Amino acid sequence: MDKVVPSAADAVADIADGASLAVGGFGLCGVPEALIEALLAQGATDLETVSNNCGTDGLGLGVLLSEHRIRRTIGSYIGENKEFARQFLGGEIEVELVPQGTLAERMRAGGAGIPAFFTPAGVGTQVADGGLPWRYDGAGGIALASPPKETRVFDGATYVLERAITTDYALVHAWKGDRHGNLVYRESAANFNPPAACAGRITIAQVEHLVEPGEIDPAHVHTPGIMVQRVVHVPDAAKRIENRTVRA
Repeated sequence: MDKVVPSAADAVADIADGASLAVGGFGLCGVPEALIEALLAQGATDLETVSNNCGTDGLGLGVLLSEHRIRRTIGSYIGENKEFARQFLGGEIEVELVPQGTLAERMRAGGAGIPAFFTPAGVGTQVADGGLPWRYDGAGGIALASPPKETRVFDGATYVLERAITTDYALVHAWKGDRHGNLVYRESAANFNPPAACAGRITIAQVEHLVEPGEIDPAHVHTPGIMVQRVVHVPDAAKRIENRTVRA
C-alpha cells in the first residue's frame, strides 16, 4: 500500500514516447512542475497532453512544448504562451480546443467510467457543428478540422454529445498526501487537479506534505488513494505568480 517513490525521476521513468498525459493546474497555479521537469529530463517525446492550458513560455508544460515534445494537446486556452500560439499557427502541433467546463467533465467522466455525456455547451457553434481548426498547414490554411458531433433534443433543448477522456498517465500537484495516495488540494490549486487525477490510468502525485496513513481526516480527502498509483514528496515545490501587480 506504500505508493511513495524516491524521486520525481523514478515516478516518470516508464512514461514512453507517444504517451497521453492528463496534467493538473490552471495557469501556473497547482501545476506539477517537479514531475514535468523530470519528464523533460527523461526524454519522452511525441506526447499528447490534456490540460486547461499548456503552461507559459518556459514554465509548466511550456518547457515540454518549447522542446517540441508535445505532438497534440487538448485544452481550453492558448493565451499567455507565445510559443504555443506560434506552434499552433505554424502547423507544428495539433490542438483540440474544448470549453473549460466540458474539459473538466470529460476528464471526470473518464475516471467515473462514463463513456460520454450530453451538454448544452457549444451547441450552435463549431464545437458542435465541426470545423474548428485542429492543425494548420503552416500557410494559413486548415490541415485538419474538428468533426461534427451528435446532438439530441431533451425537453425542448438541444445538447451535444461529448466523449469522456482517459489518458495513460496523470500528473497532479497536491498540498498534502499520505503513503496510500489519499490527496488534499489547497484552495485554488485544486482547479484541474481532481479531474486530471481521475482521468489517468496511472496517476502520479507530487505532494508538498507527506504524512502517514490515518493522519488525513477521511472527510477532507479530495482524491482517494484508489485513484493514485505513485506519490512523490516535493517539499520545496515551486509556487509561481503569472502576473504580479503591486502599488507603485
